[in-house]
Amino acid sequence: MLRNYFKIALRNLSKNKVYSFINIFGLAVGMAVAMLIGLWIYDELSFNKFHKGYDRLAQLYINQTFNGTTGSSRAVSIPSATEIKTKYAPDFKYASLASWNFGHLLVNGDKKINKEGMYVEPVFPQMLSLKMLKGEYATALKEPASILLSESVAKVLFGDKDPLNKIIKIDSKNNMKVTGVFEDIPFNSDFYDTKFYIPWSAYLAEQSWVKESQQQWSNHSFQTFVQVADQADMNKVSAKIRDVEKKHTSPQENPEYFLHPMSHWHLYSDFKEGKNVGGAIQFVWLFAIIGVFVLLLACINFMNLSTARSEKRAKEVGIRKAVGSLRQQLITQFLSESLLVVGFALVLAILIVLISLSAFNDLSGKQVSIPYQAPLFWAMIIGFSLMTGLLSGSYPALYLSSFNPLEVLKGTFRVGRWAAVPRKVLVVVQFTVSITLIIGTIIVFRQIQHAKNRPVGYDRQGLLQISLSSNLNKKYDPLRDDLLKSGAVYEMSESSSPTTGVWSNQIGFEWEGKDPKSIPLFGVVACTHHFGKTINWKIKEGRDFSRDFSTDTSAFVLNEAAVKLTGLKNIVGKIIRYNDKPCTVVGVVKDMVMESPYTPIKPTIFMVNYDWANVINVKLMPNAPVEDALKKVEAVFKKYDSDSPFDFKFADEQYDAKFRSEERVGKLARIFAVLAIFISCLGLFGLASFIAEQRIKEIGVRKVLGASVLNLWGLLSKDFVRLVIISFLIATPIAYFFLDDWLQEYEYRTNISWWIFVLSGIGATVITLLTVSYQAIRAALMNPVKSLRSE
Repeated sequence: MLRNYFKIALRNLSKNKVYSFINIFGLAVGMAVAMLIGLWIYDELSFNKFHKGYDRLAQLYINQTFNGTTGSSRAVSIPSATEIKTKYAPDFKYASLASWNFGHLLVNGDKKINKEGMYVEPVFPQMLSLKMLKGEYATALKEPASILLSESVAKVLFGDKDPLNKIIKIDSKNNMKVTGVFEDIPFNSDFYDTKFYIPWSAYLAEQSWVKESQQQWSNHSFQTFVQVADQADMNKVSAKIRDVEKKHTSPQENPEYFLHPMSHWHLYSDFKEGKNVGGAIQFVWLFAIIGVFVLLLACINFMNLSTARSEKRAKEVGIRKAVGSLRQQLITQFLSESLLVVGFALVLAILIVLISLSAFNDLSGKQVSIPYQAPLFWAMIIGFSLMTGLLSGSYPALYLSSFNPLEVLKGTFRVGRWAAVPRKVLVVVQFTVSITLIIGTIIVFRQIQHAKNRPVGYDRQGLLQISLSSNLNKKYDPLRDDLLKSGAVYEMSESSSPTTGVWSNQIGFEWEGKDPKSIPLFGVVACTHHFGKTINWKIKEGRDFSRDFSTDTSAFVLNEAAVKLTGLKNIVGKIIRYNDKPCTVVGVVKDMVMESPYTPIKPTIFMVNYDWANVINVKLMPNAPVEDALKKVEAVFKKYDSDSPFDFKFADEQYDAKFRSEERVGKLARIFAVLAIFISCLGLFGLASFIAEQRIKEIGVRKVLGASVLNLWGLLSKDFVRLVIISFLIATPIAYFFLDDWLQEYEYRTNISWWIFVLSGIGATVITLLTVSYQAIRAALMNPVKSLRSE
């Protein structure tokens, strides 16, 4: 029987090629979108699950109150980590201090590579459950002069040779013995960029400030990772360690420690006033909803076209019922046709996914792939397809099987004036979703552009950022002189942070009139005298740093936000004490966007200090050919540091990277909105074609009686336009509610203008008219003799 059903279904598909194409292709696009979104969501939800202790691992965080605001940070002190490891030892299986990811030059003979790595304690590789290809957990980081390499880095440095126990040089100064090689960490892990690990003991030996920090509770410059004991409850352990630092710091700071589980690192990384408020999980929900709705739009097409053509199949249903077919058998037949359509659509959807996967990965910043070997994946796909087939075929099956055979065979059967209502409702649903997506896409784009157009307070064009290597340390003046002499460089300076970030936040500032109970927190950027000229910051009051004033080594330049925090009027010339050292404010600069372009400017103090430099800032000559200028700059750098590769970043590119997450979301939303409109229009095209076919005799009569093409076009188009207008009226408040709520997350945000909604409504209406006009005009132009001849 089933074989017979599928044979009839194939005949119906081949007989109605246009409708079959619309159904299959529309469903395929919807299913492909749902599959891509499903792969993306799976990748997001499985982030960090590579690590076996995923549900027991956590990072130590601290809440502190500065400037009237409670902030959460993963930068903690060494003594706090030490106390947690000793006082609360039974609650933890492992605990490790760690540095931040730093870029280092690794050299083996003539092979050099710049990669990021971390200083960690010996238990760290075992905490992360790294897959050791060479060496053992117990000995990998036991000795200070040892290093644990990733497989890819070992391959670059040693080729096919065994790297174990070989010596490599780090940053052209330290020799390290390779004591282990681990399998590369997957892309969807927070440790993907960490390509090697060095013992914490080496960090203490190399950096005197790190050694001194072992007794400094207030120096929050490090990370601590833990794995709670198997029998311990993470929430209870987190509550236990809350007050670890309170007795060692000022009560105004109100320091409170807590554990942030690895399962929350990626999707729940945002904090506000010391509370977790979500994060990237909002995008998971957003795309999950979009995926469901895009698939629903495709299913609606199938329902609409199937029920619209009901009169064409009414006699078939009547005859089948007359010869004894039960309603259940008819339902099974129509559902089998639906499943056949879905089967063809599934094959086409997989082909679409295969073709588009590479572009999708580039767009989304992922490395997802179809897991061919996973039975669960195929079980989900098949189950998903069956659900889609039953969902899209259920209403047509129930509707068609309900016809009265007596009325059908007597020729008195009519679908009735209300038969088209469900179709109209479904069309309204389609365009409500599509218009909402259009409005959302426009507002996301406007928010990104609004932030991009925010005045940054300095000149990014032609500004290079170069990491200060150990070979270039203490060579500031000769390096600068040679760069300026090259004719390719306008100015050069050094700083502790690039212009696209503030790497240090400090307290310890006092001034006359300051509230003794307050503990203000400032961003601090140490720089050389030529920093302001290099980045072309805007002096608002006073002057820039200058070597003409020997006292500038005890001078400050503040940004506007810092001046506002101090509350001082006419601040130039005032004294601000920094760790009991008096420093004179010599200038005020306009606020610069150095961190997130969506948040308020951080109060920042600039000071002259050549010893804290981490970054070299090079401003290329304006209007000079960039390629030629870079060659000249590289030649100068190679003169002073021939070991290190010339690795630079453009400040404008680094700034643009701050928008990457929002831009990806915006681009994906834009593509999904276009596909939603496409699927909706595909269904409209089919419906318009059917209605034009259904009213062909009416059109012929009207033409004979003198109706113009324009009159007939309006007659066939007005119903669809009316449905789109209803959709627009429904979509507008829905879009406004959700998008206004989304924009509230940004301190610096665009406004929602009325014209966005009007433009979206007009756009949807125009698209609808273009879609139905072909069929309407084609029917209106038909010779009435042909349409009336059959009478």
